[in-house]
Amino acid sequence: MSNTREWQQQDASHHLHPFTHFQALNQKGSRIITGAQGVYLEDSEGRKILDGMAGLWCVNLGYGRQELVDAATRQMQQLPYYNLFFQTSHPPAAQLATLLAEVTPPHLNHVFFTGSGSECNDTVLRMVRHYWACQGQPDKQVIISRHNAYHGSTVAGASLGGMKGMHAQGGLPIPGIEHIDQPYHFGEGQGMGPHEFGLARARQLEEKILALGVDKVAAFIGEPIQGAGGVIIPPDSYWPEIQRICDKYGILLIADEVICGFGRTGHWFASEGFGIKPDLMCLAKGITSGYLPMGAVMVGDRVAEVLIEQGGEFNHGFTYSGHPVACAVAIANITLMQNESIVKRVHDNIGPYLQRRWRELADHPIVGETRGKGLVAALEIVQDKGTNTRFPASANAGMTCREFCFNNGLVMRAVGDTMIISPPLVITEEQVDELIDLARRSLDLTAEALAG
Repeated sequence: MSNTREWQQQDASHHLHPFTHFQALNQKGSRIITGAQGVYLEDSEGRKILDGMAGLWCVNLGYGRQELVDAATRQMQQLPYYNLFFQTSHPPAAQLATLLAEVTPPHLNHVFFTGSGSECNDTVLRMVRHYWACQGQPDKQVIISRHNAYHGSTVAGASLGGMKGMHAQGGLPIPGIEHIDQPYHFGEGQGMGPHEFGLARARQLEEKILALGVDKVAAFIGEPIQGAGGVIIPPDSYWPEIQRICDKYGILLIADEVICGFGRTGHWFASEGFGIKPDLMCLAKGITSGYLPMGAVMVGDRVAEVLIEQGGEFNHGFTYSGHPVACAVAIANITLMQNESIVKRVHDNIGPYLQRRWRELADHPIVGETRGKGLVAALEIVQDKGTNTRFPASANAGMTCREFCFNNGLVMRAVGDTMIISPPLVITEEQVDELIDLARRSLDLTAEALAG
């Protein structure tokens, strides 16, 4: 017998969910997930659901990998916890630091461990400012980000992000953070070619640096592909121009690879695919395939050298920095990815297959654009394909589609009227076909509902 109602009542009585309208959810009742295997979830009513979002962009190796469970179990038995304070380390932290230096780009050879992507971005804010202060430039504190970026939900992370709804709560952003426009060609670049638009958006960085003063600007931060903002893939002209501007003015470049890292785009890290050389790189999610919470900031050689030689004590860190069990799972996860050639498979086979099938949805009457890279993709729901006019906000097109997806057995996320997917990297061609069929069926139902 299902315990769904009991669990829903417990949840409504005591649990405040992240990014949730509490009252509305309590009235509706939470969906209770009780199990998972491979790319599928199972809810408390026994329904099978294809997880098109890999949890929250994180379950890269899929559910039920016994190797990761065994790694956690062994470490729990050997050393379940110790901290990295007090001039102390432990083998899993040292081994993972070495492994990360091997799989990340060659100039990234040091790592600072955190518990999440949000904590990574808090860390880079403090680390970047400390870096400049060590060199006698304490006024270089401003970090430039982008509107509609997502860099976590801590005070610093949410401030670095550029989401208006988050800034409206809690007195954000904090001082010393500025924003420029995002490279969202479909939504904001109509009438301009992608190349021209990409350059124009990138050059806003130079304009902002000059307006604020080079002596005030510490760094630029960006996700290679904006994930939570709607899988916004910049034109090819964008990132090379950002890199050129950062190099010209000596500004540090921070790549937030929390979503894109560990094979999602068909490269170990999306920075490699876009040809950029970040000074700091934020990692989380796929580092453990989401099996345990963990984050890591990769620190480039020129920054690490200053911090080590001139920085003195860095007064920052977390109880769970480099948690030994999380490190053990991360090592097992990355080793599996290497042994099973997961990144190559995404780049050469399953990524191109998904993108080819995903593009077929562009012929749907309410789809204005499809886009993607590797195993991440988006489509835009529109009322008029000729002009890309959106449905009225009151129609709630994206959430309508999302509900049909869930009811049909597919997790596909809505960001406004943009539908996005990010399935586990182990998804098969047959499962991609199933995903596309379920997405098309849900789009059909959405079109009918919106027409009515």
